[in-house]
Amino acid sequence: MKILRSSVGRTAGHIGQGSTNVDSYTLDTGQGLSVTVWTYGASLVEVRVPDRDGVLGNVVLRLPNLRMYEDPEINAYIGATVGRYCRCVRNGRFSLDGVEYELDHNDGSHHLHGGSLGFDKYVWTADAETVDDRMVLRMVLQSPDGDQGYPGALTAEIRYEVDADSRLSFDFQATTTASTITGFTNHAFWNLGGPGHTVDDHQLTLNSSRFVAFDNHLMPLSGPPRLLVGTPLDFQSAREVGVQRVDNFYVLDDEEWAAELVHPRSGRRMRVTTDQPGIGVYTGDHYRLPRAGICLETGAWPDAPNRPDFPSVRLDPGQTYRHHTTHEFHTIGEQAL
Repeated sequence: MKILRSSVGRTAGHIGQGSTNVDSYTLDTGQGLSVTVWTYGASLVEVRVPDRDGVLGNVVLRLPNLRMYEDPEINAYIGATVGRYCRCVRNGRFSLDGVEYELDHNDGSHHLHGGSLGFDKYVWTADAETVDDRMVLRMVLQSPDGDQGYPGALTAEIRYEVDADSRLSFDFQATTTASTITGFTNHAFWNLGGPGHTVDDHQLTLNSSRFVAFDNHLMPLSGPPRLLVGTPLDFQSAREVGVQRVDNFYVLDDEEWAAELVHPRSGRRMRVTTDQPGIGVYTGDHYRLPRAGICLETGAWPDAPNRPDFPSVRLDPGQTYRHHTTHEFHTIGEQAL
């Protein structure tokens, strides 16, 4: 096992943060799995795993350079750590203890993925170490009170862990100085076939029998989650993604597992487990390279701050927000002819 650190360059700078050096950390097991993370956006830039023939390939979408990561017209949260709150907040408003808070409106009249200057736009501090049979990259960001409209000064942390059993884990934590809302996720676009392919020939299975129905603006409709049986969005049994467009939120049935993605041609298989109550699945149809990857975003339910019938996303002083997700990689046998 080895950890490699190098400099990517310096950011152009934006309001709230001047030009800052960006580092790259590569956590290499020496046994196939190798993971590269940049401190800009605490972004997952590469995940290199072998196919059935032992040939290594990057299975997450990435951009060529730092300037492209900084360009919001190009970078659709690619590999980023998303916060303070992933997904949407209707009308950019929510109330806590009778006080209404207005967030940055960066998605029309709504708030999305933490706002115009969310966690994906900042350079995180980082340190890395090897602990027993795993490598740990710890990244921290201080978000001041009022950042993007959120109450409370928040200390956010993500730990990327890579172990000898071909597992990549995300461990998110946060504490606050005032009552607030919190929900992080990782926004990697996965493609087990590697660059230059679409995800259409991937097989997807989800541990979900219900989904949160959306309106035309991808805001949750009133009422409880709906059953998936008989709908085009049902992936309870493994089936090819095909040309099905997916930009939906699935309610997980239990914590045993969340999703499994398989690319029969290469033999790569990825199994996702999490302690979170749901998973957002997006086939990247609106990305500049449509369907170049599929997002499997574990985390809080959309617009939960305004939905008392959804799992709570409230975080109070003295509490610690926690979120654990693991991606485990294997290969399957020869593709049947």
